[in-house]
Amino acid sequence: MTAWERHIAEQKSLCEKHNCNWTFADPELKIGLADNVLTDLQPINGLRHPITPNATGWYVWSGEEFSDADDFFKPYCVKHLIERRPEILKYLGLPPGHRFLIDNKGYEDVWEDDNLLDI
Repeated sequence: MTAWERHIAEQKSLCEKHNCNWTFADPELKIGLADNVLTDLQPINGLRHPITPNATGWYVWSGEEFSDADDFFKPYCVKHLIERRPEILKYLGLPPGHRFLIDNKGYEDVWEDDNLLDI
């Protein structure tokens, strides 16, 4: 099994655990990633808006709040997370309208937020 196949299996397992449909996050498509995710700042937050032709709908940041600044989220291909933050990959199969919150001490929360679908 390749690394990517392992990540897909983890995504499907997580979706099953949270009783939601797995939704592919194409490794070539973009996510919005805040620079602070590439630091040790905790916790890590993610939310998924509807998918577009060029983007997965995911926005991921670290810390308690995110900024409204135009340059807060930078475009990264999903595949770049394999090297930079692989622990995030298992959450990227959650469907649009979902959020996650994790930290480096093992805390994990996943929930549905239908407001994310109205963007």
